[in-house]
Amino acid sequence: MTSEKEKLEKLAMRVDEILTVLNSISEEVQGLSKSIKIVLGVNVSRTSPLTSKIAPVDSNKSISNIKKNFPKDLEKLLDFKEEAQYVIIKPKQFLGSENFAKIASITRELGGEYISAGRDSHFRVSKK
Repeated sequence: MTSEKEKLEKLAMRVDEILTVLNSISEEVQGLSKSIKIVLGVNVSRTSPLTSKIAPVDSNKSISNIKKNFPKDLEKLLDFKEEAQYVIIKPKQFLGSENFAKIASITRELGGEYISAGRDSHFRVSKK
């Protein structure tokens, strides 16, 4: 049973790594799309279908300010923890690819990033 669990943990870590790569590719494709639209003179102010409209956050990025950017259905899947330089956002459960992508997108728009670290994987947003 232990080896089965270890295999599943390794698989989950690999899936997290793949999602990180796919999100990076998605960002690159979105940037390319914006560049093409600029060259064509098309309005590029629309948000991606994966992202929600991000509320303006002042320079004091507190947990409450960051939480405001997540829809309630996503917020209830996450634990928020304030540290000295970052707000750490950890999933309470397996997110699935769709929820992961939405959370990663919102986090990036807030200037944050995803940290892939196995069981300690998390999103983080700088408070500065």
